[in-house]
Amino acid sequence: MSDKGKKQQNAAKALLPKQILGNALLLLASFGLCLAAAEAFTRWQDDVPLFDFPLPLPVGQDTAASHLASLPTVAGVNRDWFYDKVPPPPRQPVPEQWQRWYDDLERKHAATGSLFRGGDMFKVWNTALAPNPCDHVMLRDAPGAMFVFDPPDGNPQPPFRFLPSATNPETMVTNDFGWRGGPVTFARSARTVRIVFVGSSTVVSSHHMPHSFPEFVGHFLNRWAKARGIDVRFEVLNAARESIGSTGIAAIVRQEVVPTRPDLVIYYEGGNQFSLDSLAGSVPQRPSTADRPPPGPLGQLLKDAARWSALARRLEASAGLLDQPGNGGGEWPKPAYTLRWPAGLDESAPDITRADLPVNLPVILGDLDRIRADLANVDAELAISSFIWMVRDGLVLDPMRHRYILEQLNVGYFPFSYRDLARLAAFQNRVFAAYARAHGLPFLDVAGTMPFDPNLFFDAVHKSYPGERMQGWVTFLLLVPLIEQRLASGAWPKPVPTMPSTHPAFVVPPRLVPLNCSKSR
Repeated sequence: MSDKGKKQQNAAKALLPKQILGNALLLLASFGLCLAAAEAFTRWQDDVPLFDFPLPLPVGQDTAASHLASLPTVAGVNRDWFYDKVPPPPRQPVPEQWQRWYDDLERKHAATGSLFRGGDMFKVWNTALAPNPCDHVMLRDAPGAMFVFDPPDGNPQPPFRFLPSATNPETMVTNDFGWRGGPVTFARSARTVRIVFVGSSTVVSSHHMPHSFPEFVGHFLNRWAKARGIDVRFEVLNAARESIGSTGIAAIVRQEVVPTRPDLVIYYEGGNQFSLDSLAGSVPQRPSTADRPPPGPLGQLLKDAARWSALARRLEASAGLLDQPGNGGGEWPKPAYTLRWPAGLDESAPDITRADLPVNLPVILGDLDRIRADLANVDAELAISSFIWMVRDGLVLDPMRHRYILEQLNVGYFPFSYRDLARLAAFQNRVFAAYARAHGLPFLDVAGTMPFDPNLFFDAVHKSYPGERMQGWVTFLLLVPLIEQRLASGAWPKPVPTMPSTHPAFVVPPRLVPLNCSKSR
């Protein structure tokens, strides 16, 4: 071979690794772009925001917007406001230690089923809830430390607060009170109407979402006031937190909400005390999942990725179909049981003074009495909202897209039928409406106004992000007539009261205490 041929051969050999590397990089880049496109398409299809804002899709493609024409028309309200891009509150960097805590706790939960999750690390726990946290079924799994506060009255309710003025690893932002939302001053400003929402997880909403529905309400109200030339600023606050019932909500109102001297407090809750067991006596036990094998490496990877990826959630749901009855998304087979309705109780016109009302309503109404009394001390009103459930007799769902609705209705509430769940949900709302009438309170019929669309829901009670926007819009529409009446009468805005510069319940900051439960185990 000539020298020239040898040089060409050597050059070709030298070029070969570069070609292989280039082809490999091209393949990886193509695969990455395909994954990104699939993720974007799945988010578009599921109406999940790509970043902090929902996609501006035309009516008919956007799940929530397709229902606008069916909602009540309110004078002075422009439907185009529904599409507004609402900027999220300013976020702070998440400390590295916080992120490590969060990731370690989520991995531990996935591996062992521990009850103390990543988000629980950024709650400030009530020391009266568990004087010895190592004896508590959940707190004992805290990772060597936990944030705590001492309740002013020794009451174990509420069980926790959120860390104030923080951005947690799930991206939720809190204000100086530890309430979800942007910065707020404790002292009232002139020409301000202060509205506070209270409730549980369906009000505070998923921590990773850019906004909860009360934040949309605040935006729409201020948009409306500006369009009408009304010299009033609406300050809408969210004092809710997950996993609490009416007694915890009453404690939050007494300790945290009343000192802020609100004009209106809106109660939205109806899921955490919704138990049909008292009506059914002995019922068949739900099938145990203890014998299910743990997920394999691929299943665990999908489970972890589903926390942030819509595509992974879809794939995980597809895999989960193997465990579901093959009924095309209808109600799963359930054993027979007997529902024992209280004797003499009129289901269509309930007597709210009865002590045998189902689904824990006597407890809830007693707590609403306490909330009313506490708010009356600062000349604040209480409004009651109906509570919406994604359930009705004969409901058929997409078994992949609506997997979590199916699981909650058929596993979480086993063996109760869709018919009985819908019946009791409607009865609960009739009791709320009767309570509001009996005490002259505003009643916001969100359940009767909100579109019945499973695409607006994550599970049977929690909303998807389009559902949060829709609930904010529906609540706004229902509030406008009430607000117009209060403004016209001169009841709002009230004279600015004399208030201290800081909230008295939060003068003492949370403290981080060490916790080592390994010895007690």
